[in-house]
Amino acid sequence: MRIRQYLKPRTVSREVESIVDRLPMGNIGSLGYDPWGLNPDTAKITFTAVRWLYENYFRVQAHGLENVAASGRLLIVGNHSGQLPMDGVLVSFAVANKGEGARLPRSMIERWFPSVPFLGNWMNSVGGVIGDAKNCAKMLEREEAITVFPEGVRGSGKPYRLRYQLQRFGHGFMHLAMEYNTPIVPVGVVGCEETMPSLANIRPLAKMLGMPYFPLSPLVPLPARVILNFGPPMHFPNDVTSERDVEWRVEEVKDAIRDLIDAGIAQRKSIF
Repeated sequence: MRIRQYLKPRTVSREVESIVDRLPMGNIGSLGYDPWGLNPDTAKITFTAVRWLYENYFRVQAHGLENVAASGRLLIVGNHSGQLPMDGVLVSFAVANKGEGARLPRSMIERWFPSVPFLGNWMNSVGGVIGDAKNCAKMLEREEAITVFPEGVRGSGKPYRLRYQLQRFGHGFMHLAMEYNTPIVPVGVVGCEETMPSLANIRPLAKMLGMPYFPLSPLVPLPARVILNFGPPMHFPNDVTSERDVEWRVEEVKDAIRDLIDAGIAQRKSIF
């Protein structure tokens, strides 16, 4: 808390303070946190750095933000890449910074992140939540927007030679969308594949450190241009009779994301 009190007046600009203050955060308690650990002051400090990365380092272009509703439960589902969860950070900032109708999507994070000292608490305080179906269901009941990457570590940890090839999607997001009558907004992320290209996964080192993968990649993200394309909401009634039917619906979402990725690659004039 002392670090936050020291950093906030020295780093947070009026513009960033205004961005966060405009976001609907109706569940903040008297101690300054919501039930999942979000803290507006930590979000402001973090957004200060994220805003610079978004505008100056990755020079993000976001299209289709009008497809993200200003209120109501929502799943934002995208392709995962880049070794670090930078894609989730950029998607969340794009929605939080879109002006009219802005909101802060909560990102589902990998279970191993909280095992890293300080990292888990920090991710919770800026909106991250452990990727658990119960957490997601409770947040949908509270009409939150949630960012989900159904590929999980299969997507973020894949080698560069598989860039822009969607990996297997988990079905959990689709079950939640149907059960809680929640629209899905697909998002295609282009550019994060090039921010930290991985040549190989050093499995023995990953196992020793308890990490899902340990990439042979640059030590810091490269300044690749990032394009985010948000597609129209997709609706799926809760009327399937088998897991096979669920799988077909998951494939529909994958196809939509694949089209948005292809559009982003066509829009991009250069990688850097």
